[in-house]
Amino acid sequence: QVQLVESGGGLVQAGGSLRLSCAASGLTGGINYMGWYRQGPGKQRDLVARIFSSGTTDLVNSVKGRFTISRDSAKNTVYLQMNSLKPEDTAVYYCNAYGSSGSRPPQNYWGQGTQVTVSS
Repeated sequence: QVQLVESGGGLVQAGGSLRLSCAASGLTGGINYMGWYRQGPGKQRDLVARIFSSGTTDLVNSVKGRFTISRDSAKNTVYLQMNSLKPEDTAVYYCNAYGSSGSRPPQNYWGQGTQVTVSS
């Protein structure tokens, strides 16, 4: 079984910080990348940041300079450090992993989502 367990969401004032964590289990065949998507009210789910097995990162322009994605490969855990938060960052944040369970072909897996609310 594959599980992505998220933590760290909450309510914060504009300008504050939050740190999201996501621990993946069951992807014993390897992980190509892990990252974070978000979905605001009435909007589609969009990529925020991801980190590939090579260490390369990919961040949406609106969070560059404010958010940092990192990983602990030994623990199959990805982190999203969110600084200088803005009300526009309010959304449900979903952890995503693209990897393989055993020898099966790789596929996308999703966490349950964690709410981030930034007040002004």
